[in-house]
Amino acid sequence: MIEHNTAIPRERILILDFGSQYTQLIARRIRELNVYAEIVPFHHSIDDIKNEKPSAIILSGGPSSLYEKDAPRVSDEIFKLGVPVLGICYGLYVVVNAFKGQSAGASSREYGRAIINVNKKSELLKGMAKKEQVWMSHGDKVTKIPDGFTVTASSGNAEIAAMENSKSRVYGVQFHPEVYHTTNGIKVLKNFLFRICRLKASWNMESFIDSSVEAIRKEVGSGTVLLGLSGGVDSSVTAMLLQKAIGEKLYCVFVNNGVLRKNEEKQVVERFKKHMKINLIYVDASKRFLYKLKGVEDPEKKRRIIGKEFISVFMDEAKKIGRFDFLAQGTLYPDVIESVSTKGPSDTIKSHHNRVPEVLKLIKSGKVIEPLKELFKDEVRELGVKLGMPEELIYRHPFPGPGLAIRIIGDVTPQRIKILQEADDIIVQEIKDAGLYRKLWQIFAVFLPVKSVGVMGDKRTYENVIAVRGVNSVDAMTADWAYLPEDLLRRISNRIINEVKGINRVVYDISSKPPSTIEWE
Repeated sequence: MIEHNTAIPRERILILDFGSQYTQLIARRIRELNVYAEIVPFHHSIDDIKNEKPSAIILSGGPSSLYEKDAPRVSDEIFKLGVPVLGICYGLYVVVNAFKGQSAGASSREYGRAIINVNKKSELLKGMAKKEQVWMSHGDKVTKIPDGFTVTASSGNAEIAAMENSKSRVYGVQFHPEVYHTTNGIKVLKNFLFRICRLKASWNMESFIDSSVEAIRKEVGSGTVLLGLSGGVDSSVTAMLLQKAIGEKLYCVFVNNGVLRKNEEKQVVERFKKHMKINLIYVDASKRFLYKLKGVEDPEKKRRIIGKEFISVFMDEAKKIGRFDFLAQGTLYPDVIESVSTKGPSDTIKSHHNRVPEVLKLIKSGKVIEPLKELFKDEVRELGVKLGMPEELIYRHPFPGPGLAIRIIGDVTPQRIKILQEADDIIVQEIKDAGLYRKLWQIFAVFLPVKSVGVMGDKRTYENVIAVRGVNSVDAMTADWAYLPEDLLRRISNRIINEVKGINRVVYDISSKPPSTIEWE
């Protein structure tokens, strides 16, 4: 198995996650500055941290208060590693506590935009104006600054909005520099990375490709790799990266699970086998999957069933190949973050089909290769461009591993699959014709097992509903519902109702993530 940091540059920031909704944004902003950042849970052992030799450590925000019983803390040894440390929001209080300062609940909370007064010469806040707009999210405040620290900024509700000990290279801010609403937040991060840590902006997709190829070759050796290829962006980029690294030792298995998009199986075989010359094995297991899904309505059960069946199909194909040393997956960072809470003290949102027990068992045994698991979606697309993949494939909208099974609310039946395939195909056609496909992160149809009365040709109908879900996003961690022109929505609705038998009503989803997720299940 490729270990967590096998293909990671020596210069990297380690982010200890205390459960903030913004923790992933910290990593993204730092990567955008061409420095690698990695998130680990706050309880990551001090021995592991020492072994990983981070260039600096960032303590994230979180929902706890340090004076609460069992509030998350870190080992004081972190501050003795000789590397710069930056505490953000809750991380500020962790710093205060470690250096014997004091904090308490504030008389009034401070959420949203605020103005801070930058009142001292500061390495971290260098280049900022005397008054700066920042984003606050706290109900506590520092009541006593630790010895050796200097207050560098304050706000109307927080006398200590930023502090630092330049000698020890330990810094803390009450606000969130990673959030766009902090006007000069990027400047704060740049100061930390390049002035204080003295790092180089050297992490990019070219270096990622080189280090990943080297790591994959070293790990695989003379073995073979079996990859589940769906035809989507994630697995396709994984396939190209693996092919670059190990060539014919890669076997790609494309499984028709019966819940694919319209004509998906023909398109994937055509693209990868004939044009990309990848060693592709096509398996039509649709009847097998649909039999297992029959009568199953719970979305978590659907995910587990599909994940388990994929592993089973892979194993069957591996026996036919005659040799199988590793299973490869196109798992991305958001998949890992949303599936498990070990990244920090946050709730599991939903399980991912690449994280069902059977897969986790293989991962633990060192039999799974996931070369993209530390990348966000936009980074994967950039990687695809560097690997020379066609834009049509790179910018294809995300499609969930469990396929249409989690876009059909309730029981998955052949009839419902057919209806959803047709409706979804119409939506994509219309969006492309309108020139909006590349502008949207994702748009798709959802089958609702809700019947409503309608009238067609003077006759009463009692049929199902299709929901249209369109969103704009950067990395799927957050998403806003997409505003579409009225005439476009009208065409989509008219076509679905007129052309798709079994549907007499179309609705548009106008919820954002959070609180909703992008997929309905």
